[in-house]
Amino acid sequence: MTILFEKRENPVVSVTFAVRCGGINEASHEKGISHFIEHMLYKGTPKRNARQIAEEIEGKGGILNGFTDETVTAYWCKLPSKHLGAALNVLSDMIKNPLFAEEEIEKEKSVIFEEIKMGRDNPVHHAFREIQRLLYKEPFGSALIGTEKTLNSLTREKILKRFKEAYSPNNLILCVVGDAEFSKIVDFAEKNFDQKKSKIPKYKVVKRNLSKTEKRRGVDQANMVLGYHFPTSDKKESHAANILNVLMAGGMSSRLFHEIREKRNLAYAVKADSAILKDFSYGLIYVGAKKENILLIKKVIIEEFRKVSKELSEKELGQFKEQLIGNYQISMEDSQNQMINLLMHEIDGNAKKAYEFEKNIRNVKLKDVKNLAKIKKYSFFALVPK
Repeated sequence: MTILFEKRENPVVSVTFAVRCGGINEASHEKGISHFIEHMLYKGTPKRNARQIAEEIEGKGGILNGFTDETVTAYWCKLPSKHLGAALNVLSDMIKNPLFAEEEIEKEKSVIFEEIKMGRDNPVHHAFREIQRLLYKEPFGSALIGTEKTLNSLTREKILKRFKEAYSPNNLILCVVGDAEFSKIVDFAEKNFDQKKSKIPKYKVVKRNLSKTEKRRGVDQANMVLGYHFPTSDKKESHAANILNVLMAGGMSSRLFHEIREKRNLAYAVKADSAILKDFSYGLIYVGAKKENILLIKKVIIEEFRKVSKELSEKELGQFKEQLIGNYQISMEDSQNQMINLLMHEIDGNAKKAYEFEKNIRNVKLKDVKNLAKIKKYSFFALVPK
């Protein structure tokens, strides 16, 4: 098991047990299995039922939650540091001894079907889910949550097989940020986990660029996302990608916020998002607007990228470097955010790189950002009122 630790003096601790398994490890026919296992691990162990799992953390003032991503599934809590022992005991029990009761499996399928519907009913969430289908071929392009068809095909035997493949100590990461002692964390891990190893299947990520417009009754606003592939995190150009996304739509001072909202009054929401990892990397621009303005906004976005590739100055680059570094520092003040940050860097190769963020951003050259702004291919999705 990999153990990550950052010492802090504030009497709070954030703890996660995570497994190096997510959507990238799923074939098309089993999409959603990682997320489903995440749900099931909160359903009880021989020692604790679902309510007791929650009460042991929340009853101490803590927060308990989990998430599934393309490369990781994590179970975490944040609570007063004097209760670190409870966090380690509850979370380790969950990831070692889940019951996977047959009746709970069938009940939880119904819960996730509602979660799928909720995502579809949320236009912004739906737009972000669909753009990944247009950026990547299956199986990676398929929704992480799965479909009714793939979830209905999951049997207890299939779930147990994947659990045993994925949840062995060599695939686990324990990350703790807060007021704790590293030696005690290591001692807990050595006493409660063995040295078993297993290997998880992993599927190739294949890029593509497609466009799609979906019409729907009952929505008043058009929701559009323009997506483009970035250099992966093992390339030095990936640091320039971080800056480019913030420069384009990373706040009220960004180019597209100013051009689309402040100057032209075409939209209210103008946002950027990105995922920059060693297996896949992309940037996104989201805009919510009137449907009759969508094509114009798309044209404005593409033109603004062109302008950046031609006109970006050292002064403007420096401004957005400071913004990005400052945002990072503010976000990492929260032990929970830093816990996830360290975890994701470790999943992607090495947690130590989390501490090199400022240096890497400051070293980005003007030409690197200008070159990345020369976007020739992109994917585009719009959900518009019918």
